[in-house]
Amino acid sequence: MPVGTHFLSTTRPAAGETVGLGGGRGRLSAATNTIARNRQTAPEVGQLAVPRRGNLLRVGEKYEYGIDFDRVEAIDVHTHVEVDGHGHKAYDDVLVEATATYFKMTPGMLAGVDAVADHYRQRNAAAVVFTIDARHGMRHAPNSIMDLVAGAARNNDVLIPFGSVDPWQGRHAVHRVHELVRDFGVKGFKFHPSMQAFEPNDRSYYPIYTAIAEAGVPALFHTGQTGMGAGLPGGHRIKLRYSDPMLLDDVAADFPELTIVMAHPAVPWVDAQISIATHKANVYIDLSGWSPKYFPPQLVHAMTRQLRTKVLFGTDYPYIQMDRWRRDFDTLAVDPAVLPLIYKQNAMRVLGVTS
Repeated sequence: MPVGTHFLSTTRPAAGETVGLGGGRGRLSAATNTIARNRQTAPEVGQLAVPRRGNLLRVGEKYEYGIDFDRVEAIDVHTHVEVDGHGHKAYDDVLVEATATYFKMTPGMLAGVDAVADHYRQRNAAAVVFTIDARHGMRHAPNSIMDLVAGAARNNDVLIPFGSVDPWQGRHAVHRVHELVRDFGVKGFKFHPSMQAFEPNDRSYYPIYTAIAEAGVPALFHTGQTGMGAGLPGGHRIKLRYSDPMLLDDVAADFPELTIVMAHPAVPWVDAQISIATHKANVYIDLSGWSPKYFPPQLVHAMTRQLRTKVLFGTDYPYIQMDRWRRDFDTLAVDPAVLPLIYKQNAMRVLGVTS
């Protein structure tokens, strides 16, 4: 069992049982103060950031959908917000530089929440936005999730915010799941097992999945290799084995009520990924992180056949740009009848929204 996971029970709580610190509307400041005492890096996850346009998201103010789902052409389920309104970055400087090199990005380019909104608004598309709370695994506090949610709220015609919790934070992570959904309206949660340094099927983390399932929102997990840390000594301490999709097969079986999205073509475990998504009705695959021209052929075959209702459009913006992704996707032999499913309809089902 990973060090620190003794904060959580190894058994699933009974239906309806709350496993967390408790607390409801109006108690964010107390939770934030607790984090601040234990983690001195800033800004913290619970800290209210002043967004670039100066619009605070107050305690009790929730994100609400403002997207015209009939009008938008696509929903990108996988985009990153890399910097918050304070200028605090999602990753340390070494990782920022290495990631830009790996993806051949312009040095110094960082995706803020308003920039993401403008990019997708110009393309008549909606986008799921998130960051990754990997403060334990990466020894770096994330950019402010509250700033991200506030930005999504003021750009709710195109953006959909997902939350993130560090699984190593035990009961506090469970509490944050409830709080982010109940009080701030996040529509799902993002995990990156390799960066967060945890095995998803360790039962110590099951109360977190219970909370997400009870909230009725999806959980999106990075799978396969990652560009994060690529080319650095030791991969910047990032271990690929945590992102083997077979670890999620256990989670999907133990939580049939939880919608799980496996992010990216899960190289080198694509065959396992296809098998899991085929076998488990509650498991989906997003197509982000790779140019479609590099998609494994067995995945291209499956997405137009047994997985036609299980694959989702995703780019990994800003690392893969939407224009490039769509241009390369157009070169694949994909049945035109499947395109509306991939680009929008499957994502709407995962998100639980209707036209």
